[in-house]
Amino acid sequence: MTSSHSDVGGRFYTRDMDLSTTETPTRAVPPTGWDADLAWHDGLDVDDFDLADVDLAEWEGRGPGGSPGEHGGELVTGPGAVIDELAETVARARIATADQYRLIGDVIRDALADPTPWCGPDPTLHPDWRDPRDRGVAAVRRDRRMMAVRAAGADIAVRLRLSEAAVHGMSVTTATLRERCPRIWSLFLGGQIGEPNARSAADAAGTLPEDAPEAWAMFDERAADPAQSLTPGRFRTRARVLREQLHPRTIDERHARARQDRDVWMKDEPDGMASLGLRAPAADVHAAYRRIDAMARHLRAQDGETRILNQLRADVASERLLTGLGTGDSRDAARVRPVVAITVPALTLLGAGTEPATLEGYGPIDLETAKRLAGTATSWVRILTHPVTGTVLDVDRTVYRVPKAMRRWLGVHHPTCVFSGCGRPARDCEIDHDVDWQYGGTTSVGNATPKCEHHHHIRHDTLWRCDHVGDSIRWTSPTGYQSAPDPPPF
Repeated sequence: MTSSHSDVGGRFYTRDMDLSTTETPTRAVPPTGWDADLAWHDGLDVDDFDLADVDLAEWEGRGPGGSPGEHGGELVTGPGAVIDELAETVARARIATADQYRLIGDVIRDALADPTPWCGPDPTLHPDWRDPRDRGVAAVRRDRRMMAVRAAGADIAVRLRLSEAAVHGMSVTTATLRERCPRIWSLFLGGQIGEPNARSAADAAGTLPEDAPEAWAMFDERAADPAQSLTPGRFRTRARVLREQLHPRTIDERHARARQDRDVWMKDEPDGMASLGLRAPAADVHAAYRRIDAMARHLRAQDGETRILNQLRADVASERLLTGLGTGDSRDAARVRPVVAITVPALTLLGAGTEPATLEGYGPIDLETAKRLAGTATSWVRILTHPVTGTVLDVDRTVYRVPKAMRRWLGVHHPTCVFSGCGRPARDCEIDHDVDWQYGGTTSVGNATPKCEHHHHIRHDTLWRCDHVGDSIRWTSPTGYQSAPDPPPF
């Protein structure tokens, strides 16, 4: 089906259908291949659009050229036309997404091949070079390649407002599909495969052995058709099964390797909640879940219990983790009290204010929880929302190490790593002298900021620069792009 250019005031309109008639609404369709495919709806806020505001008498039966029923000489009718255009739009979006993967992969691949644009000239080429850390030439060049990849990924992430993990994940997907699944990669670039299925294929193929190119080829051949026809969930299962069938290693060998990837992670949720995840051997996880479930069901059978089973499971798991039960301690073991930092405005704590309390690394929490935690605190750190004398803001040039009081102040002033887009809590960061100590930098709040280990290395080992401009901080990438840290998260 073809469509010609129609200018309807720069907008797209649909007409209400009177369900009491058999009339089919007429739709003005923007042509395929316009520059900026979505420019035709610029300025239209769908949430604010109300058909009641449209003069139907003016638009009833009127084509874009002013003649009733005309749309470049043809009528486009029925919901099928809308779905046809939707399919074309999705295909274009898939191609654009694949191009994004391709370009990110190109930048990372080039940085790996030539670190110079990101890390400067290779110092090992100088005849008088000697590494201050006593590394050999091969080790220095390997580290330069690694840091170039980090620096390039950070540059892309800052410009596109993506996480660095997402950028590197896309580059790994690209490299895996290019090397191991060329057919799937070609279909991805052509729009026949969507991003979720392309990622699933790369995840499965990427875990096949490095020395098994025949397994890669068979996976590519057998997964290409299902990747085009199956939904993401169904294809993810198919890809996993194919990978199991084609893997040349035994399950025992693979399990021994997979055990090295066991992990625990946390994800913040709205309304003062968070999730805790666990990756461990399947037998252990299933056994742990069955034990939690059995204890929860036992509690549910008790007289007067009102909690539902899901709530009981969560309470049982939380209590066992927090009390240390099941780790060899007695049932009367003292409750473990992890260190958490909560900022409670003084007036709020006294009941005379409404500003919420803040849990470090999370954000606002309810006042009852804050009061409960404050009541169990064995010591206090004075952090108020107005100036308080006694806080160390600067120290003598003879002192290099950052004092605890200054570290606390910096953690409040900069709750996270100061690199743009980084959310690593300041408590897990290194305090870095922005002007190096060896070049006269002072240990002061004006010259010290929290940087996570990753971005600390990026600043020192690549061409990324961090400069103080007045009271603000400005980062400049090796390609000259400038950005500022994100505003405080809470």
